[in-house]
Amino acid sequence: MSGTYKEPCFVYSRVGGNRTPLKQPVDNCDDTLMFEARFESGNLQKVDIQIYYLYIYYYFYYLNLNVIFTFLCLPPFLFLCIRGEYEYQLTVRPDLFTNKHTQWYYFQVTNTQAGIVYRFTIINFTKPASLYNRGMRPLFYSEKEASAHNIGWQRIGDQIKYYRNNQGQDRHHHFSLTWTFQFPHSKDTCYFAHCYPYTYTNLQEYLSGINNDPVRSKFCKIRVLCHTIARNMVYILTITTPLKNSESRKRKAVILTARVHPGETNSSWIMKGFLDYILGNSSDAKLLRDTFVFKVVPMLNPDGVIVGNYRCSLAGRDLNRNYTSLLKESFPSVWYTRNMIRR
Repeated sequence: MSGTYKEPCFVYSRVGGNRTPLKQPVDNCDDTLMFEARFESGNLQKVDIQIYYLYIYYYFYYLNLNVIFTFLCLPPFLFLCIRGEYEYQLTVRPDLFTNKHTQWYYFQVTNTQAGIVYRFTIINFTKPASLYNRGMRPLFYSEKEASAHNIGWQRIGDQIKYYRNNQGQDRHHHFSLTWTFQFPHSKDTCYFAHCYPYTYTNLQEYLSGINNDPVRSKFCKIRVLCHTIARNMVYILTITTPLKNSESRKRKAVILTARVHPGETNSSWIMKGFLDYILGNSSDAKLLRDTFVFKVVPMLNPDGVIVGNYRCSLAGRDLNRNYTSLLKESFPSVWYTRNMIRR
């Protein structure tokens, strides 16, 4: 947190993250990968180069008597530290103002070298079971692949394992995810992520497209339901064929919400698919708009999305467990959603 802040805690998040230029590594300094996560929805706390500790035991033999002598002034072994040059140990950041909820990761890697097998190991997951042991693989994006071959996010990785490690403290067990990978290009800018990212900026750009469309904007009205702790806007969409006065009480409401958990990005992609359909020109979509009033909150937790949380808002709590809370200031999005449903 910047030293210029006077508040005792984080109080405001914004799209794009820090507006000041990020410090960039010196080009061609060595072959070490460079990691970055100071961008919207990014999450990576620390990276270490893997170090292996090697003990070499030795003995001194008297040639004729075959007696083992111990060299008293030294331990009976050599202690060597060996750097795993292409192996990196990563720690993801827990949700802000908590010490848990480590599942979402999203980070950038630069200074890559093609043809080298790298190993990445994230060491502080808390879930005892994972789909990574049942075929799931990390997501990868290469700027050079996107530019040259129009290839976007793709599932990658070999030797993928998810296992319990001995990193836990206070009797809490931690789990590791490890995988190996060869980058397709040298000097590339690449990204790894747990699921396909969908940021608050993505949502705002999508809603702007609807608002500027002369057709869809006639039956989709976009309003601000409330503001979050960090003063980000929570949007609500009202989708229906324009009502006549005589029809105002005849249509039932259908309410949909998404992205209460920031790290569950798949809910935003499902919501986008639904909105693409219900705002389309098919006869079924038109019938649905004629029959119902759809109230849609596409992102309940924009603060958590922006800062790269997995489960919580900036209150450090799971919004999905606070729909009955009366604390409007702490949980504004679910409080206003609940009141909207009651009306």
